[in-house]
Amino acid sequence: MALGCGAVNVVALRRFGTAADGGGVGGGDDGRGSRTDPASPTTGSPGRASGSRPSPTPIPGLEAAPPPLPPALSVGGRPPPPEPPDGHLFDIVIRGGRVIDPDSGFDGLANLGIDGDTITAVTYRDLTGRTEIEAERLVVAPGFVDLLSYEPNSFGVWLKLADGVTTNLAMHGVNNYADAYFGRYENQTPIHYGGAFHHHFLRGFDVGAEIDEPLTAAQFTALDDLTRTNLAQGFAGISFSPEYSPGTTTAEMERLAEIAAEIGHVCFFHVRHSDPDPPGTSLEAIEEVLGIATRTRVSAHIEHLSSTGGTFVMTEALAMINQARAAGADVTACLYPYEFWGTFLGSSRFSLGWQERYRLAESDLQIAGTGTRLSAASFGEAFRSNKLVAALGSIPGHEVEMALQEPWMLVASDAIPTVEMNNHPRGAGTFARLIGHYVRELGVIDLLTGLAKITIGPVRRVEGMIPAMAGKGRLQRGADADIVIFDPETIGDRATIEVPAAPSVGVEWVVVAGQVALALGVPDKSVLAGRPLPSGP
Repeated sequence: MALGCGAVNVVALRRFGTAADGGGVGGGDDGRGSRTDPASPTTGSPGRASGSRPSPTPIPGLEAAPPPLPPALSVGGRPPPPEPPDGHLFDIVIRGGRVIDPDSGFDGLANLGIDGDTITAVTYRDLTGRTEIEAERLVVAPGFVDLLSYEPNSFGVWLKLADGVTTNLAMHGVNNYADAYFGRYENQTPIHYGGAFHHHFLRGFDVGAEIDEPLTAAQFTALDDLTRTNLAQGFAGISFSPEYSPGTTTAEMERLAEIAAEIGHVCFFHVRHSDPDPPGTSLEAIEEVLGIATRTRVSAHIEHLSSTGGTFVMTEALAMINQARAAGADVTACLYPYEFWGTFLGSSRFSLGWQERYRLAESDLQIAGTGTRLSAASFGEAFRSNKLVAALGSIPGHEVEMALQEPWMLVASDAIPTVEMNNHPRGAGTFARLIGHYVRELGVIDLLTGLAKITIGPVRRVEGMIPAMAGKGRLQRGADADIVIFDPETIGDRATIEVPAAPSVGVEWVVVAGQVALALGVPDKSVLAGRPLPSGP
């Protein structure tokens, strides 16, 4: 399959029916083939009549009667585009897939039409396009939104794309200033990108505060000014990591939270403690965040709850958050769907007594990107080298399943692969793992719910401060043409601790801003359609 620069010249198709009954293209057993497009439609093709509604094989679990189509979407006060007339030639048509729009709840077999970077039709009518993608037996969903990632480096973004991600948000904080960050990646990435002000990094890098010391009065003023400047220049929200900068006081976070609340931004918290043992417990750390949210009325998001804040006490943590939400606090959380966390040995997480706090031994630690397990004898050298390690068995599986069932719980990776291969596999496999393991294999949540946690859920969390997000996370006429098409029977993660940069499988097509960036699982590295997503009024 040849993919040309900026446009698809030859596209593989999946026809209605099977190769045996004449519905396939090219005579292959799986019904796949290619067609150079063509501005004039094919008529009278076997398996489908020109101008008629297609009749693909029913998908088990869907009603025979078609559900009402999703509503049209108005973005930024602009009305949705008018529905194109019969005979309109779309730029791209996605035909016959199981279209799931988590925003409206639509789940049915339908066709999508795309013009430019916008979805201009979601319909039961047959459509014709310059490029046509046959999606029979595949799920067509909004592109996945990674709420908690890092900078879109040129190595990791392609693994994100293979995992169905079309928007990479570095809401754990960006190690840079806003103007430099947004300029650095413009026209350099296949997926959209944005990010938050990184309190932990800029507190030390720019303001010069030690990680274990509170701010001086002068430093406090400097940090206040730095925060306001960077939020005005495009960062969306403020990310705090008091576990990694323990000198950060509650008053310091509360003051910056007041700034965020003033302009309608969200505060993201990697909470202060990650274990249930005093002094300093996970539940005390959650209480600190909920207190800040309540007093300042800021919208708050707790990062990777299953590994930071809720570990071993998930029942109590969820109850506390639900109680705060019931009282009016705007609080959400996310997790990554794995049963182990990973971080650098030089971080404060591995301070004295870590074995007891996390119920781990040296032999539970595996160096990322290798098969090497540590021992009491080898730990010291790895510690001095500040190796990134995976802590095997550090997250109880039943707590992940319990948390996923909360409607306000989102799923985000907290990672992006780098060429050094020193990453947790969540950087490459989070989204395929959610759908393949927790939806299909374990049945912890259903497909619509799972997709909502990685599409419309994160969009709603940030669209109030990032205007461009208002068109994402939806499959509706007028929405952005950021779309993932995957096989629900095969989608799954393949990244491991040993090989953390293994691409996911089952994601067959990804469209970003109306351009095909991945086709039949193969990325087109000439398509750099990702756009900056700065904050705005």
